[in-house]
Amino acid sequence: MRAGIRRIGTYEWEVPVGSTEGMRVPGRFFLSERLADVLEEGAIDQLANVATMPGIVKYALAMPDIHWGYGFPIGGVAAFEEEKGVISPGGVGFDINCGVRLLTTPLTVSDLGRKRELIEALYTAVPTGVGSKSSLRMTSRDLDEVLSKGAGWAVNQGYGFPDDMTYCEENGCMKGADPHAVSSKARQRGIPQGGTLGSGNHFLELQEVQQIYDEGAARAFGVRQGQICVMIHCGSRGLGHQVCTDHLKVLESAVRKYGIRLPDRQLACAPLTSPEGRAYYGAMAASANFAWANRQLITHMVRVVFERMYGIPHEDMTLVYDVAHNVAKMETHSVDGRSMRVCVHRKGATRAFGPGNVDLPPDYAAIGQPVIIPGSMGTSSFLLHGTSLAMERSFGSTCHGAGRLTSRTQAKKHISGKEIHNGLLQRGIYVRAPSFSSIAEEAPDVYKPSEEVVRVVHEVGLSRLVGRLEPLGVIKG
Repeated sequence: MRAGIRRIGTYEWEVPVGSTEGMRVPGRFFLSERLADVLEEGAIDQLANVATMPGIVKYALAMPDIHWGYGFPIGGVAAFEEEKGVISPGGVGFDINCGVRLLTTPLTVSDLGRKRELIEALYTAVPTGVGSKSSLRMTSRDLDEVLSKGAGWAVNQGYGFPDDMTYCEENGCMKGADPHAVSSKARQRGIPQGGTLGSGNHFLELQEVQQIYDEGAARAFGVRQGQICVMIHCGSRGLGHQVCTDHLKVLESAVRKYGIRLPDRQLACAPLTSPEGRAYYGAMAASANFAWANRQLITHMVRVVFERMYGIPHEDMTLVYDVAHNVAKMETHSVDGRSMRVCVHRKGATRAFGPGNVDLPPDYAAIGQPVIIPGSMGTSSFLLHGTSLAMERSFGSTCHGAGRLTSRTQAKKHISGKEIHNGLLQRGIYVRAPSFSSIAEEAPDVYKPSEEVVRVVHEVGLSRLVGRLEPLGVIKG
C-alpha cells in the first residue's frame, strides 16, 4: 500500500495532508484486508489529488470498491463549498447518472416456468449493445422535455405511474437542468437511444430474493424471501458521454482562466458559480434526467413482457427504488458542526441517506433510503438501507458495486465468453448478450467480490444489509 497511509479503524484508512503537494484535506477510504490486497496504488494517488481541489471540505473519500478512473477514482466521493468550490466532470464520469433500479413482482421461482423464454422476450423487448437504438420515435421537442423532466416525461407519456417517480432519487428529475447546455451532437446521439440498455457493465437481471437480513426494512421496501425481482442497471447512454466530452474541453480552458492549480489535468474543473461551472452543471443535470427517463422506459418494456407472459398487471410490478451512482448534486450537510450547502460528487458511489431525511419517500422515512448494490454477472446483488452514520461520515454515501480488478481488454485475452456462458448455464443462470466477447468483458472474475465490498460498508455502518438477491437470468449489454 502507498507509503504514509495510516490505519485509523478496522476498515478505515487515511491519506494525511502533505502526502501529495497541495492537499487541502486528508483522504479517507474504507477497505478490508482482503480488498487491500488488490488495491491499485494509482487509485489512492487519485484520491490524494482530489484532496487538492479548491473548496473541498472535510475529506476526499473512497468506498471499498475503489479503483482507478478518469481523474477521480471510481468509488470516490467529494463535497465542495457552494461559493468557493468547483465542479468537475472527472468527479461524475462519462456515464452520467449510471444507476440502478429494482422492481418487484408477485412471482416466485415455481411460477416462472419458461425462464429461458422470458429472458429471450426481455432481450427482444429492450434494445441492447453498442449503438443500440430504440423503437421509440422521439422528436427534438420530446428530448427537451426528457432533459427537463426526466422520468416524469416518460410517466406523462403513459410509460409508468406517478408512484414510480416517488421511488426515484430526486423523484427522477434533477433541478437545474439546462437543455440548452447540451450540444447538438449529444442530442443527436440521445434521440434514438431512449429506452436502451447500452453496453459494457450495463445489464437487466432476473433475480430471486434468497436471504433477508432485516425483516422490518424488507417489509417497508416491499421485498420478501423467494420473490422474483428485476434489476436494471444503465445510464445516460451516448448523450451523457458526449456531454462529458464536450464540457471537459471547456473546463480544461477554465482551469487556466481561473488560475486553478491541479496535479492532474483529468481533474479539469471550474468554480461552481462561474458560467462554465453552471453550464456543465445544467448539462449534467439534463443528462441525469435522460438516464431516469431511460430506466423508466425500460421498466415499462419489462412490465409489458411480464403482463404478456404471466398476466401480471403493470401496477403489481412495483418500484422499490432507483438510485444514481455517477452524479454531482447540491445537498445540505453538516460540516464541522454547521449546516452547509455543498456540491457532492459521487463517482461510482451511491447516495445512502439515513432515517428522517426530507428527501425520502414518507413510507421509507423511518428506515432510510434503499441502497441497491449490483453484483457482477453471476454473483450476488444486495439491497441495503442508508444510515445516520453515513450522513455524518460520508456525506450520505456508500459503495456502488463490486469494482473492477482488470480491464475489459485484459479480460477478453484471458477468458472465453463461451466458457463463462456455459458455466453460468450449468448453475441455472441463463445469459443473453450481443456476443460472447461482451460476456468475457464482464466475467465475474474481473470484479472484486461484491459480498466483501458490501460487508465492509455494513460493518462500518455507511449502509446496512436488508436482503441478498441471486441471478436467475442476465441480459448483458
